[in-house]
Amino acid sequence: MSGTGVFAAATSIEQVSAAEGDGTRTAFSASINEGWDIGGNANGGYLMAIAGRAMAAAAGRPPLTLTAHYLRPAPAGPCTIDVDLVRSGRRLATARASLRIGGKPTLELLGTFGDQQPDDGPTYERAAPVDMTPYEKCPIMPSATEAAGPALMDRLASRIDPADAGFRNGKVTGDPTVRGWFALAADEPIDAIALLLAADAFPPPIFNSGMPVAWVPTVELTVHIRATPAPGPIRCAFRSRFIHDGLVDEEGEMWDSTGKLVAQSRQLSLTPRG
Repeated sequence: MSGTGVFAAATSIEQVSAAEGDGTRTAFSASINEGWDIGGNANGGYLMAIAGRAMAAAAGRPPLTLTAHYLRPAPAGPCTIDVDLVRSGRRLATARASLRIGGKPTLELLGTFGDQQPDDGPTYERAAPVDMTPYEKCPIMPSATEAAGPALMDRLASRIDPADAGFRNGKVTGDPTVRGWFALAADEPIDAIALLLAADAFPPPIFNSGMPVAWVPTVELTVHIRATPAPGPIRCAFRSRFIHDGLVDEEGEMWDSTGKLVAQSRQLSLTPRG
């Protein structure tokens, strides 16, 4: 699950202590790299990927479902991840983790880990992959080097469907939906850890509701990994259904190049303030 490439390096971890106490806690160190941020604050999916990689190492298997609660913004710099293995069974393992910066808890997580089991049981799909403009015909999302987008976009090769990109120039669709294609730079393979980033790597769909295009701090993010992706960009669709009391929900679905559902996400965020 470590892999090679820019993303793999930016989410790399190092075990700094063997399992302690009753043998269930392991400590890791990592670095929150510059350039994976939105306005100086590390992207929530990127933080989840760092912690998720440490948890997967402790569990000895990739994530199936992971939930993160965000306690405070995370600037670039060193961090630690303490992982508690709650239970390790034949097929599944459950772990808790705390990502800390300067000793202060920044991210608290709980997840279940296990290898994918293809064809293990019946299949039912109520919805097909969302229809969208082909990857090659979608514009590249603006990056920081163009002085038009967040630094995070310099690390990706993602593209947004032009039908949902009107918020950039004040022409919102009125439908809080954003569709696009997620890809890492330099054709770096997308694994279960990268899907954690994909779940939070697009402009929030609330931007198409007419609300200010500003920072949308994540309160809680849950990602379900449904399959190992086939090579190629990931087809993504994110939508918000309820916006009130200063909070907004967001639901996401991600399909691989073969049309297979590979991840689902749901998050609760603070509404942007212009």
